[in-house]
Amino acid sequence: MKKIVTFGEIMLRLTPPGYRRLSQASSFDVIYGGGESNVAVSLANYGLPTEFVTRLPDNDIGECALMEMRKRNVGTQHIARGGERLGIYFLEIGAVARGSKVVYDRAHSGMATIEKGMIDWETVFQDAQWFHWTGITPAISQGAADACLEAVQTANRMGITVSTDLNYRKNLWKYGKKPDEVMPELVAGCDVILGNEEDAEKHFGIEPEGVDVTKGDTIDAQAYISVCQQLMERFPRCKKAIITLRGSISASHNTWSGVLYDGKTLFEAPTYQITDIVDRVGGGDSFMGGLIYGLLTYPDDDQRALDFAVAASCLKHTIYGDANLVTVAEVRKLMQGDASGRVSR
Repeated sequence: MKKIVTFGEIMLRLTPPGYRRLSQASSFDVIYGGGESNVAVSLANYGLPTEFVTRLPDNDIGECALMEMRKRNVGTQHIARGGERLGIYFLEIGAVARGSKVVYDRAHSGMATIEKGMIDWETVFQDAQWFHWTGITPAISQGAADACLEAVQTANRMGITVSTDLNYRKNLWKYGKKPDEVMPELVAGCDVILGNEEDAEKHFGIEPEGVDVTKGDTIDAQAYISVCQQLMERFPRCKKAIITLRGSISASHNTWSGVLYDGKTLFEAPTYQITDIVDRVGGGDSFMGGLIYGLLTYPDDDQRALDFAVAASCLKHTIYGDANLVTVAEVRKLMQGDASGRVSR
């Protein structure tokens, strides 16, 4: 199978142990992760060939991030070196009625200072069948947005499937551009578009009717068919529009599902009750990893591909850290209805 390429920033994640607040921390757990690297780890874990492209500082911390990718069998041969530092984010894990909190410290990182022309995309895309990026990358800096557009356009010329997770991050758009000034040209080159209830509205003003995600109720999947239709009308290249459906009863209890629209049919996945969340960071990335695997493995069965993505990301909520470390067998077991959590001996 040809490789899947992802492009974005991997960061150093610092988290107070347990459910401590940042103000209580005297030590931090260290994890390396980021939206696109998390997708690559999922796919590598499912046995697919992957290549993660980024720019890392040429120092010991950059080497640690590189080692993390290699440990997970993710390809790293096209990673560029440079920049002053690795980006950092601090995560305070919430519980019950207190939501999680993220504080970014990623100015002047290797990815923040990347520029168009630093990556030889034609070489990167040799023997590639899929390219994935997220809305986080063009939010980092103008240079990152330019490099991402360069990648999308090269992938389009080379006939490679392009996917995006819209991933709106209000705390990142700080370099003078608004999302609606940058994202449309990038998304226009995508064959598969993933988003949630906020992404389409914040980037393009597209929103479902009668939905208030702060109410905590299970979300009505049918309310999102208009979002999918509007995305496909605005971006004619798009062949599949997917919406993740998260109902937040509390920080510890969510419902989780998704819909996929192919231009004719709206496919709905089962809804899972996730009652004791271990770590929800990377939930969307695990969905995307599962979706890419599902679409490649079941090319004629969008329902099964969607069901695989939702089950995979449901399981991610039980795993500490950014990346989803479950196996295909574990995902299929949940898809078949076994959520017992019994010890495997």
